[in-house]
Amino acid sequence: MAIMMPEADRAVLKRRDEIVAALRAIVPGEGVIDSTAEMRAYESDGLTAYRQPPMVVVLPDTTEQVAKVLKYCHEQGIKVVPRGSGTSLSGGAFPIADGVLLGLGKFKRIREIDFDNRVVVTEPGVTNLAISQAVAHAGFYYAPDPSSQIACSIGGNVAENSGGVHCLKYGMTTNNVLGCEIVLMTGEILRIGGKSAENAGYDLMGIITGSEGLLGVVTEVTVRILQKPETARALMVGFAQVEAAGECVARIIGSGIIPGGMEMMDKPAIHAAEAFVHAGYPLDVEALLIIELDGPGIEVDELIKRVEAIAKGCGSVTLQISNSETERNLFWAGRKAAFPAVGRISPDYLCMDGTIPRGALPKALTRIRELSEKYGLGVANVFHAGDGNLHPLILYDANKPGEIEKAEAFGADILRCCVELGGVLTGEHGVGIEKRDLMGEMFSEIDLNQQQRLKCAFDAQGLLNPGKVFPTLHRCAELGRMHIHAGQLAFPDLPRF
Repeated sequence: MAIMMPEADRAVLKRRDEIVAALRAIVPGEGVIDSTAEMRAYESDGLTAYRQPPMVVVLPDTTEQVAKVLKYCHEQGIKVVPRGSGTSLSGGAFPIADGVLLGLGKFKRIREIDFDNRVVVTEPGVTNLAISQAVAHAGFYYAPDPSSQIACSIGGNVAENSGGVHCLKYGMTTNNVLGCEIVLMTGEILRIGGKSAENAGYDLMGIITGSEGLLGVVTEVTVRILQKPETARALMVGFAQVEAAGECVARIIGSGIIPGGMEMMDKPAIHAAEAFVHAGYPLDVEALLIIELDGPGIEVDELIKRVEAIAKGCGSVTLQISNSETERNLFWAGRKAAFPAVGRISPDYLCMDGTIPRGALPKALTRIRELSEKYGLGVANVFHAGDGNLHPLILYDANKPGEIEKAEAFGADILRCCVELGGVLTGEHGVGIEKRDLMGEMFSEIDLNQQQRLKCAFDAQGLLNPGKVFPTLHRCAELGRMHIHAGQLAFPDLPRF
C-alpha cells in the first residue's frame, strides 16, 4: 500500500473479542461481521487500488443503534469509519485495521414523500436513483445524478457532495439537500435543517454536506425534488479537435445558455463507450459534446437553434439532435457507462477528479497529453464540461511492477495542474485518502489548521474516519481548542502520521 495510514492501536486490537461481544449486544442477530472471509467485501471502496480489512463490521438498522455504537466506541477510544454503498472513488470509506466499519446499508427506507413541500425524507442507504423512481409517477425527480446513481447511496452523496451530469443547471448535492439527522461520535443525535429552504443560524447543512464522514454519521436526509421539465432534448456534437469542443463549451455558457447538462468525451472514451453501449457515437471525431436543453417546448426549440449555430461556428463536424425520449436516454447511456466501458479496454484504471475554470480546458487537455507521454500510460478523458470538472481515467496494469506507482504520480500531476490553472483538487469525489497528501498544494498550514479546528469541534478525539482528508493528523490540543492540564494531553493516544 502506497498510502500511509495512522498506526494501529495494539491495545485496541488485543481487546477485539471484547469489542465484538459488546457490539453484538447493541446490534444483535446478523448485525456484526467479524470473520476474515465475510469482511473481505468491505476491505476497500470504489478506489480498489488500496485494500485493508477492518477490525470488525457493524450493520445497524436504526438511528438508536448507530448512537449506541458510536457512544460505546467514543467511551472506549475506538475509531469508526462510516460506509454507505462503498462506491467512493477517493477512498473515503477505506477501512482501518483497528477500527469499526459502520455500514449504513440496512437504512433502505424512504420515510416520507411530501409532494406539497416537494421533498422526500429518506434513510441514507437508499440509492440515488431510487428517490427519482419513487416520485416519477407524479412527474417529479431528484436532480443530482452521479454516473453511479443506480448503486450509490444518498448518504454517501451527502458525505462527498456528489454531482452528476445535470449539476450544471440544478446544482450539486449541497444545493438539493435541505436537512438531515446526524449522530455525533459521542452518540448525540442532532437534527439539522428540515423541509424549509431557509433556516436560521449558521449553515450547518453546508458544513455537513461534503464533510466525508469526519464530523458525524448521517441517518436521515431530506432532499428537494423537482418537477420534470416539459421538454428535454439532447444534442450530440462531434469535433475534429478537442480544443474546438472546449471553445464551444465556453461560448455556450458565455452566451447566457445554461444547459441541463453538458458533457465531453475524448476519442478513447468515445470508442470505449460506443463499443459497450452502442449509442451511435461518431467514431471519427476527437471530441464529443452531449448537450441537454430542457424547459418549455418553444424555449427548447429556440435554444437548440442557438446552440447549433454556436457549435457550427466552433467547427463541429457532426451534429445530431434527439427526436425522442428513447434517443435522448441513449445519448446519455454511453456517457453514464463511460467508466465501466473503459474498464473493458484496460486491466485497471485510476479515475481522477479535479476542477478547472472552463476557459482553461484546452491547457488542461494539452498538459494531460504531455503527462501521458511522460509516464507512458494511456488516458481516456470524460468531463462535466459545463462546470469544468475533469475525470481523466489513467489506464494501467496492476500486475506490471511499478505501474500503479506511475499511475499515482500521473494522477497527482494532473491535480497539481488543476490547482495551477486556478481550479481545485476535487469536484465531487472528495479528498479521502487519494488526494489527502496533495491538500498542501491548495491550502496553507493556516488553512488546514482552521479546517481541523472545525473537525475537533465535532469529534474531539479524532475517532471518526481518521487518516482521511488531512495530510497530518493534529491533536485538538495543538490547535488551541483543548488545554494541556498538568503537563498531560487530554487524549494522548490519538495517532499521528
